[in-house]
Amino acid sequence: MDTGWRYRVASVGGVAMLVTVAVMLVNNSTVQAAVSAVPVLARLPVDPPTGAEFAIEIALTVVVVAGAFVPLYKPRPRRILDIVALAHKRTFVAVFALATIGYFDYSYKVPRLTLVLITPLLLVTLPAWFIWLRRPEARSERAIIVGDDITEISRVAQATGETDLTLLGYLFPTRAYRGSRGQSGEDRESGAGLRSVADGGLGVDVNLEQLGGLSRLEDILVTQDIDTVILAFGETDRAEFFGALDACYEHGVAAKAHRDTADAVLLAEDDPGVLVDIDIEPWDVQDHLLKRAFDVAFAGGGLLGLSPIILAIAVAIKLDDGGSTLYQQERTAVFGETFDVYKFRSMVEDAESKTGVKISDEDDGGVDPRVTRVGRVLRQTHLDEIPQLWAVLSGKMSVVGPRPERPEIDADIQHGVDDWPKRWFVKPGLTGLAQINDVTGKEPDQKIRYDLQYIKRQSFSFDMKIVTRQIWKVLADSAAIVTNKQE
Repeated sequence: MDTGWRYRVASVGGVAMLVTVAVMLVNNSTVQAAVSAVPVLARLPVDPPTGAEFAIEIALTVVVVAGAFVPLYKPRPRRILDIVALAHKRTFVAVFALATIGYFDYSYKVPRLTLVLITPLLLVTLPAWFIWLRRPEARSERAIIVGDDITEISRVAQATGETDLTLLGYLFPTRAYRGSRGQSGEDRESGAGLRSVADGGLGVDVNLEQLGGLSRLEDILVTQDIDTVILAFGETDRAEFFGALDACYEHGVAAKAHRDTADAVLLAEDDPGVLVDIDIEPWDVQDHLLKRAFDVAFAGGGLLGLSPIILAIAVAIKLDDGGSTLYQQERTAVFGETFDVYKFRSMVEDAESKTGVKISDEDDGGVDPRVTRVGRVLRQTHLDEIPQLWAVLSGKMSVVGPRPERPEIDADIQHGVDDWPKRWFVKPGLTGLAQINDVTGKEPDQKIRYDLQYIKRQSFSFDMKIVTRQIWKVLADSAAIVTNKQE
């Protein structure tokens, strides 16, 4: 399979060419005359466009179809059946978009007869084109190993020999070596099996070329035209392990890991190999678009609609103790990166520094003595979360997803819950499956089960069910407060 920029140019160019040929073919007067003899199609007007109108029709169809096929332009290894299914799905999306344009009676809309005729042509030719692009070339898929564990790198290198991957070399950290889980204590301290390389990285004696330190990963992916990255880390360190996955995601490169050490990643289903595929993009692009559109609409509408309440809360906090209105905290995002979130302050000013007790993401405002009078109401009604709508609007969070924790809390939980890093494969959310089932970060074993269940089942419709239950829960909690006060 061709890769990198050549694949992208070939795939886009092929789609444009095939669409152009299909439109020209079905607009041939002889073809349309023959088709008009079919009883069902005879009702559609036969009026082949000419001149500038025909050129605009071709350009419009090419742009819409080429845009719909964006997910297939990444040079990512796929099974033939997956290519056919995805190509058919994108074809129907494109045809629906063209039909929608025609519905609004655009001056140069694509005629209905043209749409009907090009659909079966595109359903055959476009999948065939992408299948042809992934045909075996003179070279097999190019792969590199990225890791920090000598034993794991050696084992992965041996396992690669059983595949059709061409292993070009490996990347090893430039930081000081801390030892491998496969080495004795003495070898760990001495750094046995390592050698220095020119860029400051450390070489491993596995009969492979040392390509540099981990900082060169993105450069190597581009210059060496890499298809696959195989991870060989001793531990799932966020800064390096998930950083490598992030680079793979950004460059459209497949990621693999040895089956025996792939416990901290989301694996592709039904993968029987020793080197298993890591699912670094579990959402379909349509779900991404729908989810993002809903996030923007929900957050924007919420901030606008709740603006009087936001103002009232800010005034109440100021009148309560005169302190700051907002509270800032660092949280863990996708692939272990961090971002700042804001909440309405519900505790006394500088509560952490005064007491030395860390503030969890889901502290119980009704028990903690540091919580203010206004803060207790805010927490019980979840109104302290309103400022986080800005993080949703800016794209750092989503409405639905695993609830983000503080990096220090994440690090503590990670040591006791092996699957915890799998939460970092999706964008964190205001609410999630764990939250609507009243499970917090204080119960990490239960929380991770709910979070992983969400990741596996995630879809736009599933998000809507969670949002509906969360809104009902907020309304019920608010009603309970009012009822208790009246009693």
